[in-house]
Amino acid sequence: MAEDRLTINTQTVGDSGEIVAFLPGLFGQGKNFTQIAKGLQPDFQSVLVDLPNHGASDWTQEFDYTAQADLVAEHLRRTAASDGPINLVGHSMGGKVAMVLALRHPDLVSRLVVVDISPVERESMDEFEHLLDSLAALDIEDLKSRGEADTRLQEPIPEDMVRGFLLQSLSRTSEGFQWKVNLKLLRDLLPTIAGFPDLTDSTYEGPVLWIAGEKSDYVKDKYGPAMRELFPRTTLTTINNAGHWVHAEQAEVFTNVVRGFLSGADACNPGEG
Repeated sequence: MAEDRLTINTQTVGDSGEIVAFLPGLFGQGKNFTQIAKGLQPDFQSVLVDLPNHGASDWTQEFDYTAQADLVAEHLRRTAASDGPINLVGHSMGGKVAMVLALRHPDLVSRLVVVDISPVERESMDEFEHLLDSLAALDIEDLKSRGEADTRLQEPIPEDMVRGFLLQSLSRTSEGFQWKVNLKLLRDLLPTIAGFPDLTDSTYEGPVLWIAGEKSDYVKDKYGPAMRELFPRTTLTTINNAGHWVHAEQAEVFTNVVRGFLSGADACNPGEG
């Protein structure tokens, strides 16, 4: 299948207000933002996107941020953004896709929210290597239930929240269980996922909210110049008592911060998480 004809799966939450599209991170699916989307109603209608190689979207043979951003942009141009620019929120890997999309297709994006990621190469992907290897090592051929999978993964992945999040991508079919995430491609191309394309000749002039989790190291002071070179109207907000999965760990605070920004405030007070 030609990658310019890949299917991007989305679901919509709400039927009124400005449109905001959510791009999840590695292992994520659009539905991971359902709670946030419901919290933004009725002011915003949310489009929850499964990125390629995740959820119900088609798989690719390669991984490239430019290609991923163009695929999502083409889909949005035909659907949610057919009547004009929309708001865009991206977390982690999805945040990098969102940044590249805004830089390459600025006419589609009215406001951008980048969640706990920076436009730089990630210094270490050891955690994701371990998670991908652990999922790939799980023998799903004779798996009887998701609970059994959870039990088998307890030793390599002891954190209940992380394990539960990952198992959302394990689907039961008439032929048994299968992963809804392209484990082999993502593992093979993890160095590319860790990177960020050279787009130094581009800028996005719209307002940008850059959200960091207080307990995360994905947003550092030294990344500020790179961020503001590409996105000169960036406002940085740190959400307290949150790690990398900010929207899951501090959902109410995250929702309030995003709503405030999308409603027109370039700077937001996150308050106490």
